Amino acid sequence: MKKRLIAAMLVFGLAAGAASANILTFKAGYFIPRLTGNFWDIEFENMTYKKSSFQDVSIGISFEAFLGRSFSVIVGFDAFRKTKAALYKDYGGFNLSDGAFAFPADEFRGFELKHSISLAAAPIQLSFKWAPLGRRGNVVPYIGGGVHAMIWNVRMQGDMVDFGDEYVYEDPWGTVAVYPVYSVYAEESEGLGRVSFGWQAFGGLMIPVGTRMTADVGVQYFSCPADLVNAFQGFDPMDLGGVQIFVAINYWF
Repeated sequence: MKKRLIAAMLVFGLAAGAASANILTFKAGYFIPRLTGNFWDIEFENMTYKKSSFQDVSIGISFEAFLGRSFSVIVGFDAFRKTKAALYKDYGGFNLSDGAFAFPADEFRGFELKHSISLAAAPIQLSFKWAPLGRRGNVVPYIGGGVHAMIWNVRMQGDMVDFGDEYVYEDPWGTVAVYPVYSVYAEESEGLGRVSFGWQAFGGLMIPVGTRMTADVGVQYFSCPADLVNAFQGFDPMDLGGVQIFVAINYWF
């Protein structure tokens, strides 16, 4: 029910914004997610990717209606998705009669142990914007902020090593600690995604490039408190928010 409500809000909000807009904005950005929480601590400790591995391009659209000389209200939508695969740093896989196990990489390796993480985040935003010098000039600085409903999802697919279940493998050259390997497909939410509510703030500059167009460059921060209650239940809440650096083209009506 919540997913249908959010989808309806998106359609209604963007349609209403388009009907009353004074500025239509198309935005391309580079999103830098925060990725906090013990889930990410474990991933970055054991896998070969880093936080920067999950940074990527985002796109967005917004409609802005003037409320006066310096103030306006904005309805906007952004979308970000990133999938990244990585190897376990210090372990390789080997098939035994009892199944697949992770062996220390300096012992021997039968196959690579790896899995991928996919992130998706799409905030539906309601914001207020202030241009302290007005909207006329060679450069138009602005700041603003507001609230959003963040549609998000996290998915893991591939090999997972269970470090909580240690076995001792014996061979003529000695003994070594090994760990069972399982094939995993875990998704926090199917379909549209989970929904979290948060806040966002932004600032930037608009530069006229014609009678009805301005170039736009700025930075925006999104919060996204995300409780893991489905496939990743048991991990601490994470923050999938982050910083978006963007450029845009504004069309003035």
